[in-house]
Amino acid sequence: MSSKSRSLRTALSRRSAAVGRCHLTGLLDLRVTAVGAGVVGALLLLPVGLGLRLLPPAAAALRRCADRARQRAARWSGVRITGPDPLPRAAGARAVLADAGFWRELTWAWVEPMMGGLLVAGPPSLVVYGLFGVLVQPFVWRPLDDGNWYAFVPVHSTGLMLAAAVLGLGFTAAGLVLAPPVLRLHARWGQRLLAAPRVTELRRRVGELTDSRAEVLDDRAAELRRIERDLHDGAQARLVALGMRLDSATRLLEDDPPAARAALLEMRELSGRALEDLRGLVRGIQPPVLVDRGLGDAVRSLALDSFLDVDVDVRMAGRLPAAVESAAYFAVNELLANAAKHSGAGRVGVLLVHDDTDAGGPQLRVTVTDDGRGGADPSRGTGLSGVRGRLATFDGSFVLHSPQGGPTTVTLEIPCASSLPKTSSC
Repeated sequence: MSSKSRSLRTALSRRSAAVGRCHLTGLLDLRVTAVGAGVVGALLLLPVGLGLRLLPPAAAALRRCADRARQRAARWSGVRITGPDPLPRAAGARAVLADAGFWRELTWAWVEPMMGGLLVAGPPSLVVYGLFGVLVQPFVWRPLDDGNWYAFVPVHSTGLMLAAAVLGLGFTAAGLVLAPPVLRLHARWGQRLLAAPRVTELRRRVGELTDSRAEVLDDRAAELRRIERDLHDGAQARLVALGMRLDSATRLLEDDPPAARAALLEMRELSGRALEDLRGLVRGIQPPVLVDRGLGDAVRSLALDSFLDVDVDVRMAGRLPAAVESAAYFAVNELLANAAKHSGAGRVGVLLVHDDTDAGGPQLRVTVTDDGRGGADPSRGTGLSGVRGRLATFDGSFVLHSPQGGPTTVTLEIPCASSLPKTSSC
């Protein structure tokens, strides 16, 4: 099978899956309607006391439906929807009524079946109606004769039957083409209704930044202890030995010049080893190419070292703060290692863009895409979660889109300004 036919088959499979997901979303909206009706019924029964007992379990069922919708949006369309804080396990009716997320989810439960349901019904309807024109219409037009219409085509002859079949193919193709963008539009529609209130997001973000700052301080302290230990056990020990040999050579210089010469040669070798220890220590802290040439050339050096076919596209006008370059460099290094070890990828694309005109302020955007088998999950290892933790220090974002069958796309965004003159060759 040629690569062109294989890519066509893969695209057809993805679009067919998108049509099936649109249909499944429409069916699940029926359950959302039922759960929303149950919640409204519990609210109406509050004055007679029965609603006090019915509202908490009804609100919990609504929260489960909303959480599943958020998970589907992230898994199917790559749209991340932050949910509200979870309801307490033994929450009463008063706690439910005071929860802002509950009212947003109730609004979603009533609006989603009417608006979102109609939206996702389009592609499956086009596909089904198109397949009817292709697979059924050719066999039923003769018995139906003049009373048979397909869309705007009156099918009562062989030529018109063929025209209806071509029209059916057009309907089917339109449904397949529209399914993925409709699914993404539906996810963004759900994001407007299901996203946590702004106050909740800000409070959660403050907590994340506090935790990440504590982790950074712990990591910094551990790194300083490692550097101190390496200096003490490596370069410092060699320099102490070098000083002792220098004292010995000084004493031998007048009495035994050949022995002094031998001691000096040994000191030169010892100083060379101490220098190598220091260079190794520096390389462990910051790669020299990153310090000297900047992020663009440092990522290109990673691409050259990788056995994958890595294409690097750098769109940056100058140097970024050292901490941001270091975080982006090690994040890309980890993502390339993951693509090589876990995804079965052959090609990887790395795009580095620094945008000073972004509405949210200047930021560095790193996009890493591979053609592997997909299915990446941060919860199954420490690599991706480590990248996410590294970005949290800078209030950065980490977005992973990795459906089964691929491709995997990771987008990293780090707020920063370009403050140093350009030194990279990018």
